Amino acid sequence: MKGIIFLIDAANISTGTGGLGNEGLREAAEYLHDVLLLLQQRATAIKTSMAPKEMPLLIAANKLDLFTALPAALVKTALELEITNVRNSRAKGLLDSGIGIGDADGGEERDWLGDGGDGNFNFSQMEEVNVPVTVLGGNVLGADDADVARWWDWIGSSL
Repeated sequence: MKGIIFLIDAANISTGTGGLGNEGLREAAEYLHDVLLLLQQRATAIKTSMAPKEMPLLIAANKLDLFTALPAALVKTALELEITNVRNSRAKGLLDSGIGIGDADGGEERDWLGDGGDGNFNFSQMEEVNVPVTVLGGNVLGADDADVARWWDWIGSSL
C-alpha cells in the first residue's frame, strides 16, 4: 500500500451548532479516527531505528459542485474538531470504566490519536508518524463535468 484516499461527502456534513450535531460528520470522523489510529500504531510499533515508510492520506472532499457542500478548508476544520470529540468521548468512556489513560495497554501513547490524547487534534500531528494528511476538494460528477484534477495531482505527486 502506498497511500490512502478517504472520500467524504462534503454536502452531507455541516458544522451546525447545538443539538446532536451532524450524524454524517460524526460517522466520517469516527471511521477516519480509527484509520489514523491504525496508521499511528503501525508507525510506533516498529522496533528498529528506521522510520516506517511514508503513508500519505488524501481526504477527498466530494460534491463541491453542490451549493450545500462545505469548502475543503471547512471540511478539514470540521473533521479535526469532530475527531477531537471522538477521541475525548472514547477517553471518557475508558475513564468512566475505571481504566485510566495511563492504565490501558501499559499506558503507551500510541493508543491515543495525536499528541497522547491531549488537547485538540489536528492533522499536522500525523506528520510525526510519517502520515501526511491533505484535504482537497472536487467532485466526481456534476452539471459542468467532473472536477478531480487536484486529486489526480495529489496522486501523481504523493504515490
